[in-house]
Amino acid sequence: MAFERSLPDGLAKQDPVVFTRGDEFAELWLNRPEKLNATTETMVRMINDALADVEERPPRVLVLAGAGRAFCAGRDLSEANPEDEDAEAILTDVYNPLILRLATLETITVGAIHGAALGTGLGLALSCDLVIASATSRWGSPFARIGAVLDSGGHYFFQRLGAARAFDLILLGDLLDGRAAFDCGLVSRVVDDADFDEGVAHYVRQVANGPTQAFLASKRILNEERLPALTKILSLEAKAQGVCAKTGDYRLGIRAFVEHQNPLFTGR
Repeated sequence: MAFERSLPDGLAKQDPVVFTRGDEFAELWLNRPEKLNATTETMVRMINDALADVEERPPRVLVLAGAGRAFCAGRDLSEANPEDEDAEAILTDVYNPLILRLATLETITVGAIHGAALGTGLGLALSCDLVIASATSRWGSPFARIGAVLDSGGHYFFQRLGAARAFDLILLGDLLDGRAAFDCGLVSRVVDDADFDEGVAHYVRQVANGPTQAFLASKRILNEERLPALTKILSLEAKAQGVCAKTGDYRLGIRAFVEHQNPLFTGR
């Protein structure tokens, strides 16, 4: 049976994004489990509202998680209109600012990631300062299957694995499980599914009980090199997606994905 996570008791489970906080800890849950937490523009606005609260009164640690069987399977493509949508603008105006906002947040962020972390989900998860992955989590780029360009900072995160491994993951669309993601340095920790909730709680307590102002100083130092590269790649991805969205393969791939069909790409 697939590993599932549930929202903490007492939270408004009907909302697609759930944010709860105290002075020490805050939690931001993606909560659209029936869609594997695939993101919509409404969800992006709700996430941004939560991050604005964090910016105004930073907790010591923010935990990012997903309810149900997955953290996030990417953007909800049922919202997509491949015939005439502006793919570059969607990334430039909606998703890329969110990735950068999370990466530069003035609090320590921990991604507690189980199930699928794909596309937008991959970018959100790996924008966290620390990432704890369940052993059966799935990491990767499904974009080859829909005729699109890897986005959400995926080129930046994968290039840390080396060019050969990055190209393999991008072109073939194979997925890494949590242990493989840890072994290649993509995530910070990996924990067995049965111990995941306890492991996350222990990890977050360790971080929150530390000198978090010193941790933030280290985050700023590391971001001096990280952010220019991430910002540049996000911009390049948006431009490339805008070009790719004008191809027949893109339109075919998106329609096939939504209709649960296998596309036959032509290279045009």
